[in-house]
Amino acid sequence: MAALKLVCLDDAVVFPGMPVTLPADVGRETRVLLIPRRDGGYAKVGVVAEVSERAQRGGLGVASLHALHRGVPGAAHTDEDGVLRVEVDERPDVVPPESLTRDLEREYRALVEEILEIRGDDGRISAFVRSITHPGALADTAGYSPDLNVAQKLELLETLDVVERLTLALRFQQERLAELRVRKRIRDDVESGTQKQQREYFLRRQMDAIRKELGENEGSIAEEYRTKITAAGMPEPVQRQAERELARFERMGDSNAEASMIRTYLDWLLAVPWSTRSEERLDPQHAREVLDADHAGLDDVKQRITEYLAVRKLRAERGLADDRRSGAILTLIGPPGTGKTSIGESIARATGRKFVRMSLGGVRDEAEIRGHRRTYIGALPGRLVRALRDAGTMNPVILLDEVDKLGADWRGDPSAALLEVLDPAQNHSFQDHYLDVELDLSHVLFIATANVADTIPGPLLDRMEVIRFDGYTTDEKVAIGRGYLWPRQVERNGLSLDDVTTDDDVLRLVVSDYTREAGVRQLERELGRVLRKTATRIATGHQPKPVVIDSAVVLEALGRPKFYHEAAARTAVPGVATGLAVTGVGGDVLFVEAASMAGKGGLVLTGQLGDVMKESARIALTYIQSHASQLGIDERMFDGREFHVHVPAGAIPKDGPSAGVTMVAALASLLTHRPVKSTVGMTGEVTLQGRVLPIGGLKQKVLAAHAAGLTEVILPERNEPDLDEVPSDVRDRMQFHSVTSVDEVLALALEPHALAMVA
Repeated sequence: MAALKLVCLDDAVVFPGMPVTLPADVGRETRVLLIPRRDGGYAKVGVVAEVSERAQRGGLGVASLHALHRGVPGAAHTDEDGVLRVEVDERPDVVPPESLTRDLEREYRALVEEILEIRGDDGRISAFVRSITHPGALADTAGYSPDLNVAQKLELLETLDVVERLTLALRFQQERLAELRVRKRIRDDVESGTQKQQREYFLRRQMDAIRKELGENEGSIAEEYRTKITAAGMPEPVQRQAERELARFERMGDSNAEASMIRTYLDWLLAVPWSTRSEERLDPQHAREVLDADHAGLDDVKQRITEYLAVRKLRAERGLADDRRSGAILTLIGPPGTGKTSIGESIARATGRKFVRMSLGGVRDEAEIRGHRRTYIGALPGRLVRALRDAGTMNPVILLDEVDKLGADWRGDPSAALLEVLDPAQNHSFQDHYLDVELDLSHVLFIATANVADTIPGPLLDRMEVIRFDGYTTDEKVAIGRGYLWPRQVERNGLSLDDVTTDDDVLRLVVSDYTREAGVRQLERELGRVLRKTATRIATGHQPKPVVIDSAVVLEALGRPKFYHEAAARTAVPGVATGLAVTGVGGDVLFVEAASMAGKGGLVLTGQLGDVMKESARIALTYIQSHASQLGIDERMFDGREFHVHVPAGAIPKDGPSAGVTMVAALASLLTHRPVKSTVGMTGEVTLQGRVLPIGGLKQKVLAAHAAGLTEVILPERNEPDLDEVPSDVRDRMQFHSVTSVDEVLALALEPHALAMVA
């Protein structure tokens, strides 16, 4: 056995007799072993090759080799020069008796000549094959074929017995010949009728011939569609449209370029569940029980769904047809985490309908709603058609999620396309651009969700029945945590309610000290974090069961409290007032700071303020200057002084007409040296004459004030009726002051005595 240098081949198989040039540095070697890689390893058999020429190209070694015969690799080792060598058992072909190979050689040559005849060989390859007399070398010529894959070539290379190799090569060539015969027959059938046609028509006739071989034909396809159209239960206009398209398909034949477009169109028409409706459960009491079991609070939406089912039930009992204008278009507007999206599934379960969610956040193309016209390549129906297909019924609950985040660009305005969808007086005849037939959406229960109403276009908002989710009180969050979030997180973390226990005081601690949100999403994350750490201790054997989750466990798991009641510390000095605002994530408390300094006069504003809040700050300073004597402020304090108003609430742009009274209070506190009461939060806009104007989002602001530890709220008098929306437990714990003028605000907000001036 000889020890030869190993040269690996990637995606290539070399047979004896082949000349080959490889990018390999063979040094002074005269012979090497060429072996292909296979499935992360090496083939069982390689080829011993003789080096005929060495060269350097581009700094890399290149070797020309001539394959001699097969070799079986044995043990491998690295010599003193670091060259990988293998012990090779060289296996030159042993010529078998002629009686064993004569018939095989004759049949192999005949097969090769027939293959070459079909391929159009000029005779050179046939002469080469006839010149080979050695049966092993003859069998190896099969490895030259580009039709064999790498696995087949390896199988041929690893067959050492000449008779077996020749038999294997014969089988490979028989498979090639059979494939070529089918191709030739198809080509002959096609070419007979396409001599003067374009190449595209030629390819489509090939498809016809292939279908003919498979026993398919256009008539059976058309009959299949006709049967499906009859059974689909389509409305009469839609069925006429489908039959017209089917007639066009039959006239033009399946080989026409437009045939596939017609078939796709018919498939979409048949995908719409025209005659299928869920059996709706018209039981208001059952629906309320389901909604109460799935969600705490949210009485407004629960009551509206109950009313909707009650009306449907009474109309059904009286034998009245469904009123197309009675379809509910509910829009749930509120901060994230308040249960807007999840309640859609509960409504579907309560009414016995299917549920489909359509996310509209970031959608900018009108065709997403109305579909593409069929004149475009790759046209598809809109999302509503796809939603009906996915639901499998014509009366599902469709949730239009994040409708306030629709966009608009050169492709159209999707919100405008939704005007017809969400109008109960029009959506019984909604027309998708792709289907080009009327769809009855009046039986669909649409539920839209949004974080804020400001970004929803007015005409679209006018078609919606708005139900506001203004957030939860602390008591409601504790109840939700106890009844819903805690059991769910216990199960998700591989525990049971017998393994871990806690009480409402601990849940209240997590709500007040570790979350400051309108919803309960962060609360669930924090509870999950506590339970994950508890599950880890139980799984590692460091904590026996059952485990009682108390305040110490919460402190260890969540660290120090993240939120404090900081109003007392912030308003301890003059010039700081506590305002209330509504953001995209619910109500919030904003501290407005004011300071003065020597300068040329004027106003400096910082804190990422929007245009409306900038105007409020200018109005506030103007009011203070024009009423200085009434407020007990020396007018000379404005001479050569510059005023700075800052809202330090992070890098979030703040806008909205509700900060005027807060800015007036901050400037008045600064100039009168009277701190703002630490228990007071305020909201309202002011005019130059000192009138306090009404604001929106009072419930969210009051909930934020309550969560921040404030006990008094100053609000515009015209907003006093809005206090009915505030939960009674919050109203009972807080004091509300309705005002009409800035004088009343300052009398209620400022401490009665001024601080001693500091030199």
